[in-house]
Amino acid sequence: MLAPSPAGFRHLWPLLKPHRRRLLAGGLCMVIYVACWPLLAWLAGQLIPAIGAGNFPVVLRTIAAALGLFLVQKAAQFGQDTLLAGPALRVSQELRRGLFARLQRLEFGALEKLSAGDLTYRLTEDADRVGEVIYKTIQDTTPSALQLVVVLGYMVWLDWPLALATLLLAPVVVLLVSSFGARVMTAAERSQKQVSELAGLLGEAIGGLPLVRAFAAEPWLQQRFDTEIDLHRRARYRTLKLLALQHPVVGFLEAAGILTVLLLGAARIQAGGLNSQGFSSYVAALLMLIDPISHLTTNFNEFQQGQASLRRLRAIEAEPVEAPDRPSAQPLGSVRGELVLEQVRFGYNPAQPVLHDLDLQVRPGQVVALVGPSGAGKSTLFSLLLRFNTAQQGRVLLDGHDLADLRARELRRAVALVPQQSSVFSGTVAEAIAFGRPASEAAIRQAASLANAAGFIEALPQGYASRIEERGSNFSGGQLQRLAIARAVLGNPAVLLLDEATSALDAEAEEAVQRGLEQAMAGRTVLVIAHRLATVQGADRILVLDGGRIVEQGSHNELMAQGGRYRELCERQFIHLQA
Repeated sequence: MLAPSPAGFRHLWPLLKPHRRRLLAGGLCMVIYVACWPLLAWLAGQLIPAIGAGNFPVVLRTIAAALGLFLVQKAAQFGQDTLLAGPALRVSQELRRGLFARLQRLEFGALEKLSAGDLTYRLTEDADRVGEVIYKTIQDTTPSALQLVVVLGYMVWLDWPLALATLLLAPVVVLLVSSFGARVMTAAERSQKQVSELAGLLGEAIGGLPLVRAFAAEPWLQQRFDTEIDLHRRARYRTLKLLALQHPVVGFLEAAGILTVLLLGAARIQAGGLNSQGFSSYVAALLMLIDPISHLTTNFNEFQQGQASLRRLRAIEAEPVEAPDRPSAQPLGSVRGELVLEQVRFGYNPAQPVLHDLDLQVRPGQVVALVGPSGAGKSTLFSLLLRFNTAQQGRVLLDGHDLADLRARELRRAVALVPQQSSVFSGTVAEAIAFGRPASEAAIRQAASLANAAGFIEALPQGYASRIEERGSNFSGGQLQRLAIARAVLGNPAVLLLDEATSALDAEAEEAVQRGLEQAMAGRTVLVIAHRLATVQGADRILVLDGGRIVEQGSHNELMAQGGRYRELCERQFIHLQA
């Protein structure tokens, strides 16, 4: 993977090492391709005077030799391009794969700051641009640079004073190209930033279209979209304008250079330092410089744009990742489901703790509800139990094992989450329940039955093989939530975390999901985040969190009798003491 360094493309070259044989074969083809250029220039020097003298046999032999040489060169070019394309595309693939793997390991705090649209653009368009630069560097820029060196060497061999005069023009072109390249890179970064922001807005807009229509906010959204695409147009236009200016300027310099060389060549012939055959070869070689210079100029601009894309990809690597398992991480083994928090303190910003010296013990099989205002620390507690985050002080224990000493994957098999908003990937119903885990058909059916989902699944035309569309658009909210419960209970986790699993459902769907939850909860340790307090009155224990602390705890009736914070919350929801 990329090294965490501000340096650019050279840190991608280690990814090419596994492809050394293909690179060597492609390099051999490249050498043959480049070596043909001075030979062709020499043949041109033989051909032009022969045509002028009307020497038909020499013209015929020279043309036949040139055709044979062209055939060898083009075969070598085909070998070069095909052999070198594979490794270049592999590098692009490995770059994208590695970045996606890192994306899956980012800390959740860092992940939440990143726009989904922007990340999508980086891993598609930016990664493609970097891959194209790698391919062009291997397949086009390198042979063009070699062609430049070899042909210039041939020109020096033919007539070094004339070649020296030609080379005096090169620094002017190089300085101009470098100046344009820096400006192009800056403009490209701005343009790519605008595309990312546009992609982010599109992601929000597509997901929120029903809400936009409900509030008749289409003109507002259209105006925001129009503003973003106008900013993108302006940024892109600045880049294209720079490129449009560069081509005629460099082209003019090339034309002026060729005319100057012709003038100097005429003077060298007049002085007797060069004959007509040598000058014809020199002019042919000079013309052979135009194509590689043009390629190098274009590729340099693309390289600068690729640098901008690479910087954006490398920014993902600068984000903090989830702490890896310790080398001494213990296997979890059989789990009873006892949870203990000892003096736990945690804050996304350590200077501003979300949880303050929290002590808690949950016995195996106990149902504990977490209630309290938004920001009280309920979801943060769940993130600690899943080890999405690690306590900065104190310990979180499962069956006496510190979570920091366990293997994360084993822990997350034992502690399952049912989120508030069910997120189900597209695929078959069976795949959505298995969710990448090896599971038999019987285990999937048993999980669906526990989640009260078997009835509606078996009523589908293809049963468990029925397809779920993107974002679950062909299933109801209640059905998706029951699939999420089945997904959670597959594998028989000891601990179940329910994050307000019925809050977004209507009464009928809530009843079906609640039945599934009751079946899924049986025999497990359960922690429930609840804003609708009517759903947790039967919990063994209710914890009231406020400001990251447990301010009250007890059963529903005990807390109502205390007349504290919990009773106040219940009365706001018209909930009274149970009979």
